[in-house]
Amino acid sequence: MPKLTVHDAKGKKVGTYTIEPTDLAPRINKQLLHDAVVMYQANKRQGSHQTKTRAKVSGTTKKLYRQKGTGNARAGSRRSGIRRGGGHIHAIRNRDYSYSLPRKALQLAARMAIASKVRDGELTLIDKLEFDEPKTKDMVGILQHLGCSDESLLIATSGNVPNVYKSARNIQDVSVSPAAELNALSVLSSRRLLITPEALDQIKARASGGQDSETKGAGS
Repeated sequence: MPKLTVHDAKGKKVGTYTIEPTDLAPRINKQLLHDAVVMYQANKRQGSHQTKTRAKVSGTTKKLYRQKGTGNARAGSRRSGIRRGGGHIHAIRNRDYSYSLPRKALQLAARMAIASKVRDGELTLIDKLEFDEPKTKDMVGILQHLGCSDESLLIATSGNVPNVYKSARNIQDVSVSPAAELNALSVLSSRRLLITPEALDQIKARASGGQDSETKGAGS
């Protein structure tokens, strides 16, 4: 089984971590990953776009000129959709783009995304990530030692660690998330994933539990 190197804050090797992509997901389904990412992106849309119909355009409703006898085609209101400055005939209205996929499918997609990071060598392990107080300079130093400072990065912790979040929030292209809140979009949006062994243990534990339940459901 492949072994990942565990680094300390100075970038030195302090151990190894054994993991297979199949420990997180039986296989990597690109269609499921695509569906999950599109759903998360759709749910982030405001849907507040709107154009005016002729009823919402300000202006008189007076007929432009009499119906007959002018030699011109008949014309109604200046707010008509066929006239410049008039309303839109097929107006765009406010819309809610959000929808949801099954919870288990989204959980599996998140594990697939992490498994793809393991497979592609885009996952870095750090033995622990702790700060006595928020310090962006210290976080920058750690990322430089680990070789993670030149690309987009997602830092996954075992729980909510305010000092880690506050130390990284002002660094460009760096985001922080507890392992329990990772999803396919957040994982795939970053080039590299920095995670602690404790957080990875949590993900593996949930993966084994989910796979067991899926196996039982298939056999029943």
